[in-house]
Amino acid sequence: MPLSSHPKPPAPPPMPAEPTQAKRFSKARAAQSHALLEDYVELIADLLARDGEARPTDIARRLGVSHATAIKTIGRLKREGLATSQPYRGVFLTAAGEVLAQKVRARHRLVVAVLTAIGVPPEAAEQDAEGIEHHISSATLRAFSAFLKKHE
Repeated sequence: MPLSSHPKPPAPPPMPAEPTQAKRFSKARAAQSHALLEDYVELIADLLARDGEARPTDIARRLGVSHATAIKTIGRLKREGLATSQPYRGVFLTAAGEVLAQKVRARHRLVVAVLTAIGVPPEAAEQDAEGIEHHISSATLRAFSAFLKKHE
């Protein structure tokens, strides 16, 4: 079949105004940067609850990163007031870190609950929530919560 006889793909939608598009991308970049910290505080909280300590070696292994990368990010957590560390004792969350960990965990559970409610298999819902939970707006979280209440 000649190429000219294939139907043309639909035209893309018009591009948003530059300030609108820049705002969208800026929000996504900020969310990506903050997502890393959120993953760390959530994991540190889980390790502290389970083991009573969160060692950089354990953090690195569970996140699949190098020990050096974990140390660098733990340093960032400390600079941002989310964590402290003690020599030979591991990493601990500050009050602000604990609050963030609780917020992230609640958001994660809400996203997983919605995904499973619409039929996503539990393991896929857990995996997908890891990406969605960091980029979701408060408005969407409220809508998710309302959806779940309607379908209890």
